[in-house]
Amino acid sequence: MDRSRKASPQTVSLLAALTQSPRSWRHGYELSLETGLKSGTLYPTLIRLGDRGLLESRWEPSVEPGRPPRHMYRLTPAGLLFAKQQLADTTARHRLRAVRASA
Repeated sequence: MDRSRKASPQTVSLLAALTQSPRSWRHGYELSLETGLKSGTLYPTLIRLGDRGLLESRWEPSVEPGRPPRHMYRLTPAGLLFAKQQLADTTARHRLRAVRASA
């Protein structure tokens, strides 16, 4: 990943959720519940991360008759590295703000 631009708070929230179990497939509704992100924010973010090669996706057939298949997502190895970098950067920024605020 050659972009040095910091991720949005919504993207960081999504990356944090995905890093909890980076090799597990997760569906959008589950990620929405975990992050509190609405579908209008969540799915464009998932698509952007996928377009950048940070997420892989697949369709999983429903086990319940009449239910549609689910789109599943998980981090790629590059995505996991990117997520860890973004989470570390976010943590460092928060610590710096706390230090400045207490000074």
